[in-house]
Amino acid sequence: MQAMRVNSAAVMVAVAMLAGCATVTTPTKGDPFESYNRTMFTINDKIDQVALKPLAKGYVYVTPQPVRDSVTNFFGNIGDIYTAANNLVQLKIADGVSDIMRVVMNSIFGVAGLFDVASVAGLPKHTQDFGLTLGHYGVPAGPYVVLPLLGPSTVRDTAGTVVDYFGSVTSYVDPAWFRTTLFGVQLINTRANLLGAGDVLSGAALDKYSFVRNAYLQRRQYLIGGDNSASDSTESLPKYEDVGAAPAPSATAAPAVAASGSEAASGAAAASEPGATSVRPDQMVPPRIPSFPSFKLR
Repeated sequence: MQAMRVNSAAVMVAVAMLAGCATVTTPTKGDPFESYNRTMFTINDKIDQVALKPLAKGYVYVTPQPVRDSVTNFFGNIGDIYTAANNLVQLKIADGVSDIMRVVMNSIFGVAGLFDVASVAGLPKHTQDFGLTLGHYGVPAGPYVVLPLLGPSTVRDTAGTVVDYFGSVTSYVDPAWFRTTLFGVQLINTRANLLGAGDVLSGAALDKYSFVRNAYLQRRQYLIGGDNSASDSTESLPKYEDVGAAPAPSATAAPAVAASGSEAASGAAAASEPGATSVRPDQMVPPRIPSFPSFKLR
């Protein structure tokens, strides 16, 4: 017990030291929590570099790409159920019916979703979650915030993760060990799909934090539908070029890291990592972590 307390104290001291290093005396307008956000971004990024990225590389090395594609399709098919529900709640009936048809077609003809036959048949894949549903109905995004492990978010999207958890089919899988295994496989597979995109981020961004923040906010605004995002924070944030960087790729092509949540997607997933897969449309800027098995989060 005493050893555990010492370890906990050491972690708290390390976090405090990181917080001191990341102190921002004048936060960027539109990012009032920038000091905290930069600290958490750094912690998440370190966790990713030490744990998630090596695991993802090992996964790519031992798993053939067709198998990785089937894993991605399987979890994507499960996610289409919740996507359909959000589209229907937003009264996007055509999209919701299309999502339901995708689930039925992929589940039956795609062998439980291992093959994405619906896309081949011309049914597009949509991206939805409850944060986007709130934005659709005019709920302001609120300040940008970086969550521990989950990564980029806003106050609105953070509230939406609670509903996302209960809306995720995998949250109800029993026993708990199997649910945890599903989450782990999905997490590593998603990170593996973003290996090439992470290299693009490292090479393109002078300030990775600003790059990921702006990409995330602009992508969320785009998914909601332009001016209907009710996001005041994006209007006051500087363009990436304004911080002295060379002209950066568009926000819809910004990459980030999966475990740290600093994953942004990029059509440029021209993977520099040998064997890395391209980034799928449903994993763009950055993908929301679907569910934490033992924590009431999605």
